[in-house]
Amino acid sequence: MTRVTVIEPSSPGELGEYYRLRWKILRAPWGQPPGSERDPLDECSTHVMAVNSAHEPLGVGRLHFNSISEGQIRYMAVATNHQRSGIGTLILETLETRARLLGATSIVVDARETAIGFYRKRGYLPTGPGHMLFRQIAHVQMCKRIG
Repeated sequence: MTRVTVIEPSSPGELGEYYRLRWKILRAPWGQPPGSERDPLDECSTHVMAVNSAHEPLGVGRLHFNSISEGQIRYMAVATNHQRSGIGTLILETLETRARLLGATSIVVDARETAIGFYRKRGYLPTGPGHMLFRQIAHVQMCKRIG
């Protein structure tokens, strides 16, 4: 794996790259317009982006809190040509560490059915059915105790 660093995007350029990758992986394949990858909780969330030595975005993820003790990870995405290279795990571990430091005792995710195995390997357990995104992408609610 190429040298990868996880940053919190802060400049307009970094945030633009962050949202572009999020849209490209999580929304564009289903014909959703740019902007659909954002929601009102982005303003009060922690965002991380894995970049290579050329500062190119390889993966992204977001953490927000549902309560004082429950964090939620959303919008996990890894560039297609870097999937299955450990970048998703690096992003997830970074967000879990941040959640723990901010007082979370559990983390929830709404995992796409295709990602259930990824989260299971990292200690998340299914807790119930999730939503259906764009009437075609089934999700499963999963939880991990971290505190």
